[in-house]
Amino acid sequence: MHEVALSEQLAQVVRRAACGRKVVSVHLKIGALRQVIPETLTYAWIFTTANTALEHARLEIEWVPGQLRCPEGHESLMQGEFDVHCPVCGTVSRIIGGEEFTVVDIEVAAREEAAPGQCAGHPDEEGQQHGSFPPP
Repeated sequence: MHEVALSEQLAQVVRRAACGRKVVSVHLKIGALRQVIPETLTYAWIFTTANTALEHARLEIEWVPGQLRCPEGHESLMQGEFDVHCPVCGTVSRIIGGEEFTVVDIEVAAREEAAPGQCAGHPDEEGQQHGSFPPP
């Protein structure tokens, strides 16, 4: 179950990016070809973040299907688990989507709820973090 290791690494990245501010939610894009089970990752996230500053942060997962493009230019979604043949012309296609594991954004609490002085960066009006981050 590699979802536990993924959730541990994700928690490190989120803590670093949050710079001491309370994290409300973490939005991910995960491709179908990453072999991650969203429910298992969510459970691992709850287990990994228990009794930490991330304990109540929601994990929001956007699922990205496997996407193909054949040499003829046809684009399609993968039909079978590992079938990379174009459903239109039957040629072997190139994978163009579905391999993502991306942190899209991290929603943090308002500034007055944040722990002061824990990040060298600075949040903009919408709470997006800019600048340098402290070492892990």
